[in-house]
Order: sequence, then structure tokens, then C-alpha cells
Amino acid sequence: MPPLFKQPNFVHFWIGQIASSFAFQMLSVGIGWQMYDLTNSPMALGLVGLCQFLPQLLLTLIVGHVADRYNRRLICVCTRFTMAMTVGILAYGNMTESISANMIYLCAALLGTARAFEMPANQAILPNLIPNELLSRAVSAIASAREISVIAGPALGGLIYLIGPTTLYLSSMSCFLVSCVIMFFLHYNFTVKSKSPISMDHLFGGLRFIRGNKVILGSVSLDMFAVLLGGATALLPIVAKDILHTEAWGLGLLRCSPAVGALLMSIYLARRPLTHSVGKIMFAAVAVFGVATILFGLSENLLLSMIALVLLGSSDMISVVIRSTLVQLETPDDMRGRVSAANSVFIGSSNQLGEFESGVTAAWFGVVPAIIVGGVGTIAVVGLWMYLFPNLLKRDSLEQQTP
Repeated sequence: MPPLFKQPNFVHFWIGQIASSFAFQMLSVGIGWQMYDLTNSPMALGLVGLCQFLPQLLLTLIVGHVADRYNRRLICVCTRFTMAMTVGILAYGNMTESISANMIYLCAALLGTARAFEMPANQAILPNLIPNELLSRAVSAIASAREISVIAGPALGGLIYLIGPTTLYLSSMSCFLVSCVIMFFLHYNFTVKSKSPISMDHLFGGLRFIRGNKVILGSVSLDMFAVLLGGATALLPIVAKDILHTEAWGLGLLRCSPAVGALLMSIYLARRPLTHSVGKIMFAAVAVFGVATILFGLSENLLLSMIALVLLGSSDMISVVIRSTLVQLETPDDMRGRVSAANSVFIGSSNQLGEFESGVTAAWFGVVPAIIVGGVGTIAVVGLWMYLFPNLLKRDSLEQQTP
């Protein structure tokens, strides 16, 4: 089996992922901190997540069809250029002192629309760049690249924000443009395997496939509901400012802490891929995610909060690698765009919609109770899903299994 990083197309793709993820992670610090500065409202932070998620939800059927019918590389190029221009609007708003909460909401919606088209195309490319036997390692390596940027991006973003939000947004825009150029020169030949007329049956193919595969349905829905309830990243600006009494640099440290745990775990999984009892391991990892969320909610110390977030990130990475590998290995190539689009809705629900849920519950009950209740809810979901999806619990290997 050839080493993963001797695959030139994969290395090219991997570098592009780092640049794009780095841009987005720096941007998340700027948007979160500036929105809270402008509004001092937990609800406003939640609405930013909702603005990013709604386009993803509404465009699910369309973006999956586009990813299966058109060149996935060019889709990624166009969407990343769109994200660069959107961040440029935020930079312009700060330079002209016309930035407002409504402008941030609008740009969040534009970013959500671009990411809706990018995510299924980006995910569907990977299996065409490497042999199947390297896919699990490749998913871990891609995750490592993402987590490297998640570690460096927020920390650096917090420091750059001290210079000014304009500088931060221009830095993020530059990284998106670099990623756009890298993807433009990726060697990737895309052929349409099916030219059948567009129909509702074709558009709903991805959702139907997931519904019919109980292992995939169980894994993606487990991740969605667990992170939807237990995710507290939208509240980090409030935790940093009002509970831990730190500045933007502290927010950067908190944001990068989950990535430290995820990076360490992804490096481990790239070197030692999971081979047995993957179902049980996935459930255990999500349960640990819930426990770490509760610990984070109870903490009033920056170091302890960072430790809890490191544990949270490492356990989440295990779930991500298992889910992503299962989806890619068991989906035919001519359906990967539609299945990845449907999977993106699950991911978006657990992230952007989870941010909205966290903002709403924090506004209703307070920040600390919202985080703790979310962690308890995650553990409850694990128990329920073990009962509802016994095939996932019993799943031993990541490799395709015939019924």
C-alpha cells in the first residue's frame, strides 16, 4: 500500500483544505467577537449560526444534484472565491465604519450559501483522489489539516483582532483566495456517469439512500443530535468575557482548545486506523463528548475550561472519522454529491443550528445552565441511539459489509 503523502493529488488537495479552513477559523473569531461587541446579546450570536445554516438546509437537494452533475473542483473554486468576496464586504464595512449587525447577518447568510455548495463537492472529491484502502487514513489526515488551522486560526485571529477587525477580515479573505488558486490547479478529471433527466426521484436520492442504510443513518443522526445539544462554541465569546474574564486572546485560546484534542486524536488515527468495534467506540466517544461539555459548563478557570475543550475535541474527532469513512465507503460515486449534501445538513444542524440552540437556551436560562443541560442531553441521546440503532452498535469494521 503506497504511503498517503506519496499521492500527489491528495497532497495538493490537503494543502488547499488547510488554507480554506484557516480562513474560516480566523473569520469565526472576528464575527463572533464583533457581533457581541455590537449587540451584547447571546441571541445575536445564535442568529449568526442560524443565518449560516438555513441556506444549507433550503438548498440541500439542489447542491447535491450540482455536485453529481458538474465538475466538483470548479464548484470548490467558485464557492471559495465567493467566500473571499463576502469577507471583503465585512472588511469594507469596517474600513468605512458602516459595519452593523444586519451586515454581519447578511454576510453570514452568503457564507452559508457558498458553503452549502462547497461541502458536498469537496467531500465527494476525496475518494477519487486515492485508493479505497487509504480512505480512512486520508479522512484522518484531512481532519488533522483542519485541526491545525483550527488551532492556529482562532489564536492568531484573536491577536490580529487586537490590531483591528479590518486586518482580520483581510487576512481571512487572503487565505480564501490562496485556497481558491490551489484548487484551480488540482488535477481532477470529473465525468458524469448518469445523464438521466432531473426528477424528484433523482433529487431525493441522497436522503433516500441514507434512510435505507441504518448504519449511516444512525451515525450521522447521532452526531447531529449530540453536537446540537452539547455544542457550546457559539457561547465562547460570553464565557471568555463574562465568566472567565479574559480578552480576545482568551477567546482565541478557547476556540483552538478543541482543535488541539482533535489534532492529537486525528494524528493517532492516521497512524493507527480503527479496525475493530467501531460502533461501540463511536458511542463511547460521543458519551465522553457529553461529559466534557458538562465539565466545561461547570468550570470558572481558563486552564480547566481549555482541558475540558481538549477532551471534547478529541472525542468528537473519533466520531467524525468513523462517520465520514462509513459514508464515503458505502456510497456509490455517482451518488456521493447528493449523499454528501444530505450529510452536510446533518453536520450543519449540529454546528450552525446548534449555535442557534445554544444562543436561545442561554438567553432563556443563562449560559452555565444551557451548557450543562446540553451535555446531559448528549449523554441521553447516546443511550437512546444505542437502543434505536443496534446495527451501528454492533458494527465491527469500517470496511463495506455485505448484508
